[in-house]
Amino acid sequence: MVATPIGNREDLSPRAQAVLAEADVIACEDTRHSRPLLAAFGIAGELLSYHEHNEDQVAPRLLRRLRAGETIALISDAGTPLISDPGFLLVRAAREEGVRVEPIPGPCAAICALSAAGLPSDRFLFVGFPPRTRPQRLVWCQGFAKEPGTLICYESARRAAATLSDLAEGLGSERRAVVARELTKRFETFLMGRIAELAEQVAASPEHQLGEMVIMIEGDPRVDDERDRAEQARVLGILAAELPLKQAAALAASITGGARNQLYKAALRTRDQAD
Repeated sequence: MVATPIGNREDLSPRAQAVLAEADVIACEDTRHSRPLLAAFGIAGELLSYHEHNEDQVAPRLLRRLRAGETIALISDAGTPLISDPGFLLVRAAREEGVRVEPIPGPCAAICALSAAGLPSDRFLFVGFPPRTRPQRLVWCQGFAKEPGTLICYESARRAAATLSDLAEGLGSERRAVVARELTKRFETFLMGRIAELAEQVAASPEHQLGEMVIMIEGDPRVDDERDRAEQARVLGILAAELPLKQAAALAASITGGARNQLYKAALRTRDQAD
């Protein structure tokens, strides 16, 4: 079995073309999207619809064909399969049965965007697609708010303004960010600025609300000690609102690894300032 990136005609490598031409069956998200592109290269093999809504049912059928010795090529509508696209269940099942899974290098929107973004690339965290609602997105942000590496997510351009606004609230409006839209296509666009600025820019432009986006945001710029102190203060504040200060400080120290005496003194200062 091979996992083959696909997208624009110009992005399809000669190796990928050869693999697709020789495959017994090509599993693809939408045969209507894939067929014209494959036809442009004279590839007219069997296509089988394989997407997130039928993966549970189709994966066993494909596995049976793999056991029988057939070669299956797995492609997505654009980019590299399994990167926020279906295919995980099939690849895992194939490997568990000892079936060879061969990756074919090619386009990946996250890596393509990061290489041209001008943000640090020595460490990054890909977080997939954001949740659809604002409350869910704000909770989602908490999971990686302290990540020091560059953050990368995918988003539909029509939801990008709302998502950027929530990212600004959840991560801090002053963080540098880059949005890349319609990568490797005719209307490829890169925008760079602070998160809040980009939210306003996208909201004000109907053009920027078309297509697909990669959103990249610089990681938490604070050093480890600053992040630790901020987390200790957050936990202490929650506990101190409900418990005696000594108990709150002891619990906060146990949860965060901070020094109990220092946390108790910090709680006293906060109380005195409030008074």
